Amino acid sequence: MGVKDTVTTKHMRQNEIFADAFNYFVYGGEQVIHPDSLKELDTREIDVPYGGENGAGQPVQKTRDVIKSVVAMMDKSTAYLLLAIENQSNIHYAMPVKNMVYDALQYAKQVEEAIASHRLSGDYKNAGSDEYLSGFMKEDHLLPVVTLVVYFDSKEWDGPLSIHEMFSGQDARVLALVPDYKVNLIAPALIEDEDFGKFQSSLKEVLSFIKYARDKDELKKVLDADESFRHLGREEVDVLNACVGAKIAVKEGEEAIDVCLAIQQMNEEAAQKAAQKERISTLFANIKNLMEKMGWSAEQSMDVLSVSDRDRKALWQLLK
Repeated sequence: MGVKDTVTTKHMRQNEIFADAFNYFVYGGEQVIHPDSLKELDTREIDVPYGGENGAGQPVQKTRDVIKSVVAMMDKSTAYLLLAIENQSNIHYAMPVKNMVYDALQYAKQVEEAIASHRLSGDYKNAGSDEYLSGFMKEDHLLPVVTLVVYFDSKEWDGPLSIHEMFSGQDARVLALVPDYKVNLIAPALIEDEDFGKFQSSLKEVLSFIKYARDKDELKKVLDADESFRHLGREEVDVLNACVGAKIAVKEGEEAIDVCLAIQQMNEEAAQKAAQKERISTLFANIKNLMEKMGWSAEQSMDVLSVSDRDRKALWQLLK
């Protein structure tokens, strides 16, 4: 697992962040899924029953980023769901297939668990019955699995968002018989500015920063307008540094970072470096001019121009 995968998974694994993502996407910001109702499940439970090296048919383990079970009240009734999040720092052009496999395997796991439970308890009444042969009883039910993809980049997601988008030149009558599988996507570039207020956690600051990470003027407006950036958490800053190269300095042991101040200092340092580079470039041109027209050495030319010891070191690198 790379740095981007590590920091985004750590961030999204927090119940508050996880619930916020689904409440935004599914319920438009309404607080239906509560953090304390979430229970994390083992992401290593999935084995793909095909593939393997050289197509040998050996099982290949696939691991989700985060999956949790939830009990939520919806329309005065209790709903039991399985919610999963896949973090993407890059566009995955086979995302519909990837999610479909994960979800299908989760449904298969539920069936297998039901079968194991019935066999253990001896529920089957007739060894020749349809229920016994299928293992899954008529009264059994599955829990819905909802997978949400969170894209941690400011670019437009130009990958397919459904299985049908991955087909080419197919007869519409054939496609009508092929179940479509759609990707549920949160991408910063797709979020309207006024909709960031629907987030109730630091996911708001992370995604709004990412949206304008490549536009300094707009990013400054976002930072100035949101006081939360004055004390953003260490994990959130780790996501920004890893995913969009924010380069926000974090001191050892520092857990709350003033992102506005950090960006300001970073811009000032960048301006100073640019000015230094421009000054050295001008001095270099003047020294070369004196050496060519006056026949002086580099050392003599620097003495005449009263070049400082610090600038001399930089100039000698260019004159080598």
